[in-house]
Amino acid sequence: MCIILIQTCRKSYYYGWEVTMNHNHLGQTVLNYRKKKGMTIREFADFSGISTSLISQIERGQANPSLSVLELIAKALNVPLYTLFINEIDTASLISKKKDRKKVYRENSDHIVYDVLTPDFMKAHIELLMMDLNAHANTTESHYAHMDKEEISVVMKGQVYVELEGAQYFLEEGDVVRIPPNVKHRFLNKSDHASHILFVLTPSLYPV
Repeated sequence: MCIILIQTCRKSYYYGWEVTMNHNHLGQTVLNYRKKKGMTIREFADFSGISTSLISQIERGQANPSLSVLELIAKALNVPLYTLFINEIDTASLISKKKDRKKVYRENSDHIVYDVLTPDFMKAHIELLMMDLNAHANTTESHYAHMDKEEISVVMKGQVYVELEGAQYFLEEGDVVRIPPNVKHRFLNKSDHASHILFVLTPSLYPV
C-alpha cells in the first residue's frame, strides 16, 4: 500500500487516484467509523495512541493530520488507509462520455474498431473495450495472447466465432467466453452483418 500525502496542496494519491484532502469530510468519516466501533473519544485515543484533543479536532475538521497520524487512525479503526479519503475522489473522473472517447484501430482499420470504455484518466484497474467487427472480418490474421491478463468477452450483438488454440466455437448474442492468459485466440465474423463484442480485461488472478 502506497499513499503519498502532500500537505501543501492537501491532496492524496492512492493507487493513482488523486483525492482532495477535505478536512470536514475526513473528520466525518473518522467520526462515523469510531461510532461504529462503539468507542468514546477517550477510548479511541487510548487505543490509537493519539491525544483526545487531536482526535476531537480531526473529527470537527479543524486539524491537518500528518500521514503518520492517519496511519494510526486507520490501524485503530481496522480499515485500509484509503477508506479515510474515499469520499474525496473526484467523481467527475469516474465518467467516460462516448463523444469524448478515442477509437483504437488494429491491423484492419476498415473493419475493426475498438472503443476504449475506460480511458486512462479513469484510472480503472480493469479495461473495458467495445469492438465493432464488420461482416466477414477477423480481429487478426494470426492469433494473439495476453501474457498477464485475463479476458472476458461478451457478444453484445450479432454472431461471431472465437478461435481458442486453433479450435473454433460459435457464439451469438449474450454468449460469454473466458480467455485465460497465454491462450492464443482471435474472433471471426463469418456473417453478413456487423457484430459488437464487449471485452473486459483484468490482471490474472488464477493460473491457467
